[in-house]
Amino acid sequence: TPVFLSEMSSLFSDGTLPLDAALVTVSPPDEFGYCSLGVSVDISMSAVRNATIAIAQINPQMPRTAGHSFIHISEFTACIEADEPLQAIEAPAIDSVTERIGQYVAMLVEDGATLQFGVGKIPSATLKYLQRHKDLGIHSEMLSDSIMDIIASGAITNRKKTFHPGKIVTSFCMGSERLYKFVHNNPHIEFYPSSYVNKPTNIAKNDNMISINSALEVDLTGQVVADSLGYDFYSGIGGQVDFVSGASMSKGGKPIIAMPSTAQNETVSRIVPCIAEGAGVTTSRGNVHYIVTEYGIASLRGKSIRERALELIRVAHPKFRAHLLAEVRKHYWVPHFQQKYPTDIPELGA
Repeated sequence: TPVFLSEMSSLFSDGTLPLDAALVTVSPPDEFGYCSLGVSVDISMSAVRNATIAIAQINPQMPRTAGHSFIHISEFTACIEADEPLQAIEAPAIDSVTERIGQYVAMLVEDGATLQFGVGKIPSATLKYLQRHKDLGIHSEMLSDSIMDIIASGAITNRKKTFHPGKIVTSFCMGSERLYKFVHNNPHIEFYPSSYVNKPTNIAKNDNMISINSALEVDLTGQVVADSLGYDFYSGIGGQVDFVSGASMSKGGKPIIAMPSTAQNETVSRIVPCIAEGAGVTTSRGNVHYIVTEYGIASLRGKSIRERALELIRVAHPKFRAHLLAEVRKHYWVPHFQQKYPTDIPELGA
């Protein structure tokens, strides 16, 4: 179902997606009868309150998390007990391509910025290169293991946040058992429903909001495809559009799409003349400010179609640049007398 994560809860509450039953895992109730939704607040509260039957699996290994994560045991139709580990996901290894992408993304982040990022190699690499920054904040739909090292480095203080200052704001987390222990009773990390965390106007309340998301392909006008490979659906829309929109509206905000320049062992360019047949545009060309690959940073904000095409060719893999230039010249986006593609971006540190 194509839907923005910020709007998912409303599908339950307005009856668009009626729920017969909701099954959620919660922490044991406290002395007042309140259970915590723990690592998965996101749409769980809405599901429980709008389902005909709500069943709680009470698991003592579910962390108690701060924020708007609590629900009274009386709201459940039935409860069962299960003492079992939460599903753990280990952080992927960072390769040389991802390492360079992380370095370039980190160049776009200024001290005092607030960050949103997902799970995977690129966020992990980026956070690695932000550990010497100062007074960064986090407002992100999800957290992964990579937050623990950057918090330990002292780079995350949340002092400069202009929305929930002093707090990390999120709606769910996915990672290792170490991460789940880290968020347990942690007063500096607050979990709220996705309808609140992902609401673009709330995101925009953070000055200098930096959203870091990825893509499957980007065309030469800046259109981003993130949920499908042609006619094959790869994932949902998730929160990308919410955070790109919020960062676009933020004072000093920067929506960033970061991705490797190729796929399938460098046989396919992710930067393409036009999106594949059957694919859908996840993020429009008007929302994205930067596209980052291992070959550099393409700055798109305020650029014409011609300028965008040349910027994106510059950060494409070298073996595809001539083909991309030839394709855009067919559409007269770039004049025929332009025979060369742009100069490569200098090496890091040059």
